[in-house]
Amino acid sequence: MSAEGGAKAVVAALLANIGIAVLKFLAWALTGASSMLAEAIHSVADSGNQMLLLLGRSRSRRAATREHQFGYGRERYVYAFLVSVVLFSVGGLFALYEAYHKLHEVLAGHPDELLESRWWWVPLVVLGGALVLEGLSLRTAVAESAPQRGTTSWVRFVRSTKSPELPVVLLEDFAALVGLCFALLGVGLSKLTGSGYWDVAGTAAIGLLLVAVAAVLAVETKSLLLGESARPEVEHRIREALEATPGVERVIHLRTLHLGPDELLVAAKTGVPREASAADVARGIDAAERAIRSAEPMATLIYIEPDIDRGEQSGSG
Repeated sequence: MSAEGGAKAVVAALLANIGIAVLKFLAWALTGASSMLAEAIHSVADSGNQMLLLLGRSRSRRAATREHQFGYGRERYVYAFLVSVVLFSVGGLFALYEAYHKLHEVLAGHPDELLESRWWWVPLVVLGGALVLEGLSLRTAVAESAPQRGTTSWVRFVRSTKSPELPVVLLEDFAALVGLCFALLGVGLSKLTGSGYWDVAGTAAIGLLLVAVAAVLAVETKSLLLGESARPEVEHRIREALEATPGVERVIHLRTLHLGPDELLVAAKTGVPREASAADVARGIDAAERAIRSAEPMATLIYIEPDIDRGEQSGSG
């Protein structure tokens, strides 16, 4: 995934959600449908989330400082984690509260604005248009994810990618499409049956959906915040490059850590010949660094510790 590609998907989702939020608020104002209010807040939360992702991308490009010597690449993970918090609190919990509030009104026998409104058809039109816009946004995210995903399943892609923006947009757009279906069913069935319970059920379903998606995002981004190693195929390329370097007899152990989606720290202990001079070892380290960067351009920081190979098991400290 290119940086431009990730930004394109985020901007597409942001523009779609801003327009959809305005239409949903209009539909709620005309009909009083609680599922429309829940969906409007959902779109506002999504818009805020996309702004957070863009802010995180911008701040992560800052140059390293004395205090943050490895740079700010992982700031993208911080903002992605904030997205899960916003989606849970602003989106999910608000929808559940709105469902609870509407249920009390229905049980108390208060007149249902949706059932009595002559604008009852507006939410159906808005939801239909929102489905189209969200579908286009999801299509953009899918297209931008394709080069990085390859033949990997979507679930595996969301769990293994080191770039937080596309998984967030993919999950948000998917949740938005499912939530729109819940809202459509809630409004439509309420009007057909004359019962406000369907509107309550649709609103509650939206809330539970958003809470579930927020939980998934929180778990995945927490792992990135803690620090993840490179994917196995990346480590394999680095190990092969090291083993093919003249002056390196064996890779005693190899450690990798993502400092950001496109920044990788590589630390390796390599076995060198007993008879090698200091100059030979220095030339071998320089050659090893060049080989690693050639095999994996993401390797921005490389630390190689030469040692006499005493037959330690690969992977030991």
